[in-house]
Amino acid sequence: MNQFANQIVWITGASSGIGEALAYAFAREGAKLVLSARRESELERVKNACKGAKEVMILPLDLANGSDFKAETQQVIQQFGQIDILVNNGGISQRGLAKDTLIEVDRRIMEVNFFGTVSLTKAVLPTFLQQKKGQIVVISSIVGKIGVPLRTAYSASKHALHGWFDALRAETWEANLKVLLVCPGYVKTQVSINALAADGSKHNKMDETTSQGLSAEYTAEQILKAIRRGKAEVIISGARERLGVFLKRFFPARLRKMLQTAKTT
Repeated sequence: MNQFANQIVWITGASSGIGEALAYAFAREGAKLVLSARRESELERVKNACKGAKEVMILPLDLANGSDFKAETQQVIQQFGQIDILVNNGGISQRGLAKDTLIEVDRRIMEVNFFGTVSLTKAVLPTFLQQKKGQIVVISSIVGKIGVPLRTAYSASKHALHGWFDALRAETWEANLKVLLVCPGYVKTQVSINALAADGSKHNKMDETTSQGLSAEYTAEQILKAIRRGKAEVIISGARERLGVFLKRFFPARLRKMLQTAKTT
């Protein structure tokens, strides 16, 4: 039996990149989708390309607006009656040295990546607890494990997600809630183009490492595979990023020296 058929799957950051690829992957499995992002026109484009989905709801939202997202959650419940999977994918990256980065930029990255994600999860959590079932997927990053140059606030936001959702998993396992932390490495998306520079403007450049990264489609398929297997955490990356995680755990001094001399973009 197809695990995701007729499942209600809510995806943030669904207008591009990994979120868009996840929308198509779940659609092919026959899921019912809720697609969220800021750009409604792009969500409509993705909706029209979701072949196989039983139903697709467009629900624009901005993770940076400080909302508690209770009203949006009620809209989903009114439409579908329940929520089975929440995919916290929305976020923004960074390209700028800490000494140059405005504190307002640090705050915006934390507001989107951490507080926005936590706020939406808290809005959905009562539904999951009442149902006594639910799957939360958090798209973190390799930098949720390794702090790298030019991404101080981004690294911090992803580290924070790991702490919060690891703790949530420990609190809610008896209610049959599952939490999957996904740690992608370089994925070929618009992430570097949309990243915030030190002054808050768009970086507007495709990094070489990003352009050579894994495809969003492959990444999405691996995420679905991890959900099926009941994983708590999964790394989806090339060998270089996996090496970094290995060194962080077993040879941290060596990794620190490598990062000091690494050419990071």
